[in-house]
Amino acid sequence: MSEPAKSIEYYARALRAPRITDGYRALGDRAREAGWSHEEYLAAVLSREVAEREASGAALRIRAARFPGAKTIEEFNFDHQPAADRNLVAHLGTGVFLEEAKNVVLLGPPGTGKTHLAVGIGIKAARTGHRVLFDTATGWVARLAEAHEGGRLPQELTKLRRYKLLIVDEVGYIPFDQDSANLFFQLVSSRYEHASLVLTSNLAFSRWGEVFGDATVASAMIDRIVHHAEVLNLTGSSYRLRNRTTTRPQAQ
Repeated sequence: MSEPAKSIEYYARALRAPRITDGYRALGDRAREAGWSHEEYLAAVLSREVAEREASGAALRIRAARFPGAKTIEEFNFDHQPAADRNLVAHLGTGVFLEEAKNVVLLGPPGTGKTHLAVGIGIKAARTGHRVLFDTATGWVARLAEAHEGGRLPQELTKLRRYKLLIVDEVGYIPFDQDSANLFFQLVSSRYEHASLVLTSNLAFSRWGEVFGDATVASAMIDRIVHHAEVLNLTGSSYRLRNRTTTRPQAQ
């Protein structure tokens, strides 16, 4: 190995940029063949390092988000769900709403694509450098209850506020008792105009009082959520059951 090559590999290790070691030779050959300037070659080496580092970082953020599956916006079946505004979903995929601390609410019957879109938006956010965390509504309440019991609720809410996006899935599937409703309200309030939420629910807002056991608490919560929010109402039958056939029992 030549002395320049040894130096490059040493500097790559020192800078914790191992991809430079992997690619500088191939790029060097290409640069000589194409007659690149020194500046063009250096820019190409650094560009490759940054691109692969960003891709690696995105993969780490996606794993850390604890999504229930890798469902992307591009894979969403808009033909089955015409109520989903393609342009609005594409806009949400840009992540602009995160910079404005806006929320996204996906409402509709089970199986209409709410979780798919929520995860797809979350994956887009993770790929653009944002920290994301996913859980069901009951999962979030359990997490906050544990922190509350340990005397760490304020610290936990502060920690969660460092995440640019929290996804709250399945609001309304299981009713909350008063303590759980209060914890959920604190989560919503702590993020109001500070950081974004994506929420999915099978219930219209008018029925959230049933979930939280108190119409006043539900109204105050909804007010904070929708003040700066995009609300998508999904309709129709379950996508999961689209190919299911009903088998009639045979006469005996």
